[in-house]
This record gives sequence, structure tokens and C-alpha cells, in this order.
Amino acid sequence: MNIKLMPLSSLRIAEVNVRKHTDKQIAEYIRSIESFEQVKPIVIDDTGEIICGNGLFLALQQMGRTECYCHVMEGITPNQKKKLMLADNRVYELGITDIDAFEDIVRSLGDDTDIPGWDAELISALSATTEEVDDMVSGYGAFSPEYTDRIKETPPQSFHPASAPAAHAYPPISSPLQQGVNPINAAPPIPTAAAVPPAETANQGQIERFVICPKCGERICL
Repeated sequence: MNIKLMPLSSLRIAEVNVRKHTDKQIAEYIRSIESFEQVKPIVIDDTGEIICGNGLFLALQQMGRTECYCHVMEGITPNQKKKLMLADNRVYELGITDIDAFEDIVRSLGDDTDIPGWDAELISALSATTEEVDDMVSGYGAFSPEYTDRIKETPPQSFHPASAPAAHAYPPISSPLQQGVNPINAAPPIPTAAAVPPAETANQGQIERFVICPKCGERICL
């Protein structure tokens, strides 16, 4: 490899790049550089145009770095540059993660789970003991006191089916024959929410008391 330490000011991003770099990715690149320094070179042609490593370049720029290591590919053709760019972005994606090996490595790290690119909560969950997992699961579905207080403070509302509009905008359901479809080959109709009458019609004349959930907007019957 032709590795050189070069000023960032001499590099430039290609006009067309197939990989879009999110703010989250750049932030994780920065975390990685702060933890391990630059561990792979940016690949450029002999004019300074970046072929592989645009995200790394952007992260180094944001960090205020002035130099970086580059692999200079001299004499590469325009078509070779384009093909290398496509290959570099795709070949890595073809691999898969060995979950068992991943979990073994995470557990071996103990409490040292600050890993750039990985969600800290997920890493903590994977390295947790059985007792810690039980504590986490026991809290699923539990409402905080603040949330239940908001529910209690919401005044109940009433809905009387008789006061609802008499007509509902339900689309007519036609049979396969009416649609010109052979019923032998026709797939069964797919039920839709619009084709099902509202539950209130089953209890005409009754008043339904409810509150509106301040969190999700759903109606909670009382």
C-alpha cells in the first residue's frame, strides 16, 4: 500500500457518492477516533479525490484535525474508481453478525461497554446478569406515577350513540362476481377497518364514558 500522511485540505469528496453519512454516524466516527485514533487510511486517487472513507474524512474535519493517513491509488481509471466505490460500500454489507460470538465478547468486557457505533443500553442488556434482566423485564408495561396522575386528572367524557351521525361512510362491499372475478380463483376478501361497524352500534342507546389518554390519544373506557 502507498500510505502517506497528508493534509486534509488537499483532499476532496467526490461529486457523486453512493453513501450518505448521517449526523449519528459522524458522531460515532468521532467517538471511534477519540478511542482508537485513525485505524484505516482514506483511499484517494493521485489528485486527492476520495474514493473510500468520506465519513471518516468528515469526522476528522469536524474534530479540527489537519492531517490524516491516506492510501494513494496512482493511475486508477475513472471506471475503476467508480467500481471500487460501489464495491467498498457493498461487500461489507454482505457479511452477517455471529450473535453468539458477539454476546460472548460483550459479556467478556464486563462493565467496559463504551463501544463506538453500538447502543449503550443494548450492550448493557447483553452483558447483564440473570437478576439484572429480571429487574428490567419486571418494569415493562408499568406506568410511572406522573402518567397515572395525568390520567386521573383528565375529566371523563361521554358519548351517546344516538347523537352520532346516522350514516357512516363505509365503502360498499361487492362480491367477486360483481367485480368480474371468477369466485373459484378469487382470494378471500381482506377485512378493513372501514368495513367493520363501530362497536357503539351494538349497544344503541347506551352512554359510554371514557377519557382520552394524554400520551397516545386512545379512548379509555370507564
